[in-house]
Amino acid sequence: MFCEVYLLDVPYHLDRPFDYECRDGAVTGALVKVPFGKADKLRIGIVTKVKDSSDSEKIKPVHSSLDGRLRLTEEMCGLCLFLKEHTLCTFGEAVKSILPPGALSDKLNESFRKTVSLAKPREEIATVLTLTGRAGVKSEGQRSILRYLLDIGSADAELVRALPGVTSANISALREKGLISVTESENIRNPYAAYAKERDTAEIVLSRAQTEAYHTIEGLYLEDKARCALLHGVTGSGKTKIILKAIDRCIADGKNVIMMVPEISLTPQTVSIFCKRYGERVAVIHSSLSAGERMDAWKRIKRGDVDLVIGTRSAVFAPLSDIGMIVIDEEHEHTYKSESDPKYHARDVASYICGKNNALLLLASATPSLESYYKATRGTYTLVPLKERYGGVKLPDAVIVDMREELRLGNTSPLSARLVKALGSVYENEEQAILFLNRRGYNSQVSCKSCGEVVTCPRCSVSLTYHSNAEGGKMLCHLCGFTSGVARVCESCGGDNLSFLGYGTQKVEAEISKYLSDMKLMRMDADTTSGKLAYDRMLEDFRAAKADILLGTQMVAKGHDFPKVTLVGVILADTSLFVSDFRASERTFSLLTQVIGRAGRSAKDGIAVIQTYAPKNEIIRLACLQDYEKFYEGEIELRRELTYPPFCNLVTLTVTGENERDVMTEAKRASDMLLERIKDDGGKNPFIVFGPFEASVYRVNEKFRMRMVVKCRLNASSRAILSSVLADFSKTARTVTLSVDLDPLTV
Repeated sequence: MFCEVYLLDVPYHLDRPFDYECRDGAVTGALVKVPFGKADKLRIGIVTKVKDSSDSEKIKPVHSSLDGRLRLTEEMCGLCLFLKEHTLCTFGEAVKSILPPGALSDKLNESFRKTVSLAKPREEIATVLTLTGRAGVKSEGQRSILRYLLDIGSADAELVRALPGVTSANISALREKGLISVTESENIRNPYAAYAKERDTAEIVLSRAQTEAYHTIEGLYLEDKARCALLHGVTGSGKTKIILKAIDRCIADGKNVIMMVPEISLTPQTVSIFCKRYGERVAVIHSSLSAGERMDAWKRIKRGDVDLVIGTRSAVFAPLSDIGMIVIDEEHEHTYKSESDPKYHARDVASYICGKNNALLLLASATPSLESYYKATRGTYTLVPLKERYGGVKLPDAVIVDMREELRLGNTSPLSARLVKALGSVYENEEQAILFLNRRGYNSQVSCKSCGEVVTCPRCSVSLTYHSNAEGGKMLCHLCGFTSGVARVCESCGGDNLSFLGYGTQKVEAEISKYLSDMKLMRMDADTTSGKLAYDRMLEDFRAAKADILLGTQMVAKGHDFPKVTLVGVILADTSLFVSDFRASERTFSLLTQVIGRAGRSAKDGIAVIQTYAPKNEIIRLACLQDYEKFYEGEIELRRELTYPPFCNLVTLTVTGENERDVMTEAKRASDMLLERIKDDGGKNPFIVFGPFEASVYRVNEKFRMRMVVKCRLNASSRAILSSVLADFSKTARTVTLSVDLDPLTV
């Protein structure tokens, strides 16, 4: 018998199956060690096929099989091949993405806790301790173990090893003498088990509009075919209730469900909703869990102990069987797209899995991605609209403040007079406010008034941001993390006339303490939420009214439901609007719509104060009106006219390296290779190639980046062209790397 094996750590041009002679345990999906290359170095691989014959010569045998508990199912192998084909990653990169972190390391069995026990009757052990010579036990370490076990009977191996003077060799020696036994038992950790102790199985009551939406979704699910629905509901419309009702139906039918949410929305409040409803048959997967905790969740899912998996992007790879539905909440979020290999979008992977399971893919958002809404308007997806807030609650009124007028009136503060007044009213009425500014730090840049030079990062082509602290402040790069002391003189001209420009969340915090000193403020950004649970604690504290104002970056903008929040303030609505990216308008509209929707979600009316230097901008105006349809109509026509997604696919090819000249030379070579392949294709697949040119941020962490942008239609043929360029380039490139991103979120 022979088998085809994909190696897990090979360059792209060697990423193909190699034939080996089978050994025991070499079944499809098994992890094996195989000799590879002239030196027969042992490498880990995955068996993807077992067969009776092979056309290869000089076939080597499989060296050994690894832990069978990590064997990939046929469906998982198929998913790896899908990722390889559709993202141009290697098979090994795909395997590492679908297995939990650390699964292939030496800590694989860390959830097995060893127990040491006496292997003979207590009286016999007591007698052994009195004997001398060979019949007795001379080692004091061994004697300590026996005396300890005589007292308590059995103990965890870690506790035994912790005894004074005891080593692992002492345990092994007593085991060989037959005086003790060591057994293994699996300890599966579930950090969310406590959430399931309080159960909530109450009937979900839907409004008339919600009921209509649910029946549409239920009808698609009952077709028992691969289907996709887009639940488009305004902020506060109660999409979660509809989703819970749909999950109830799936689980009642014996089907399993994956529920994905953005990392920013996976709070204890969110998790508790699902754990209280579905008990301990819920597994949670996200990046803040330890490698061991994620491994344990994976094991629970794979052995069938779980009906519902809730998690972030990687939850789409949960080894569930018999899937009835996959839900992607806030489907527009950029975090669903991976920026490292494999560069997949969770929506595409979920679509593939639903196709294999005849399952329903349910997308939900108040501001769907243009690609998804376009498919819904064309009938590829079923559009399920929800146009009113639950319980008749009104959408918040939005007030646009012209910050140019504030400057003319002499107000140089980040806070307009209108926003300060509104915050005062919140305090008087014992309500709460959320302030949003998508920029952390104190000042966004420091520049020299004499020569105009900006203080930049020595590793990246971006300006350093000034952050204040008790020691007098620091300069920080938000890309690579470089820090330095605060500049006192200009490195370019030596002048000492430095100017601190722009503002971030720290500056706004200082301004609020100046104007509204009685109000308690909580700042939530990357600087204040570095601890594992800091983000969760701050949200719970704010919900418990321990602060009047929650100020922060995107962390505060989405998915939260605070009943006492009646005011939302956007400090600078222009931040993401005028950047050189074709999705800038879409991102700005989505972000503003989401943050405005945090206000007035209970009985009290809400208000949003939107500060901007572009008060007549159409995108800002439509976001204030929460008018997605009008925004979509204008944006989709612009995309059509300029041939941008969804009317084409975009591909970026990026050459990266530490030597600038090598990067430029190799980028030109990669471009020539691509153009040659397109020419050889004879025009079957139309390509429009731009570049190579410097990436928008040319240098990051001491590495230069040149980029090409391609407009095309992605299919098997066009992917083959890109794959051949990637393979041939990787054969000869030494000082640079080439990465390909299909349908990137930014260009």
